[in-house]
Amino acid sequence: MKKTYTIEVDCAVCAQKCEDAIKKVEGVTDCQINFMTQKMTLEAEDPDAILKNVVKAAKKAERDFELIS
Repeated sequence: MKKTYTIEVDCAVCAQKCEDAIKKVEGVTDCQINFMTQKMTLEAEDPDAILKNVVKAAKKAERDFELIS
């Protein structure tokens, strides 16, 4: 299942770091972060169930990462 979230990330390099970290989270099939639109598309069996771990991984890669919705 794919789900799109609004995020806040400071730069394209930061977005790539977060994307790479999120892809390593257990249960994540794929992740795409678009810095220009500030959107993250997360593909997983149940995205909402692993969202806390996704945010934790992204913040570890880039502490300014914010999940808006």
